[in-house]
Amino acid sequence: MKFEKIHHVAIIGSSYEKSRHFYVDLLGFEVVRENYRKERDDYKIDLKCGDEEIELFIIKNCPERLSYPEALGLRHIAFYVEDVEKTVKWLGEKGIETEPIRMDDFTGKKMTFFHDPDGLPIEIHE
Repeated sequence: MKFEKIHHVAIIGSSYEKSRHFYVDLLGFEVVRENYRKERDDYKIDLKCGDEEIELFIIKNCPERLSYPEALGLRHIAFYVEDVEKTVKWLGEKGIETEPIRMDDFTGKKMTFFHDPDGLPIEIHE
């Protein structure tokens, strides 16, 4: 038995309009499925990310992140990009601010962070 790859990552957002706009319209993820779950009064939007998916849940009145970003559990999500500098420029053109580009101490590759509408840290890494 072995784990082959990540099947999906789940993200919780607080606002349907803001989160959907951010992940679909600004970042360009393709919607695979989108469902309103009446019994839970929430939305589940499945987004295509390469061969994997991101499950974007929109749930009202969720607790906020406990700290930035050092609470126990999942710390952040990271996406591979071919060119961090070009991606930072592209994000900036969409009004998304990033932290300064820095070098990963262990891989020697460029990386930086930005945040989704609810403050989730998102890393881009070469």
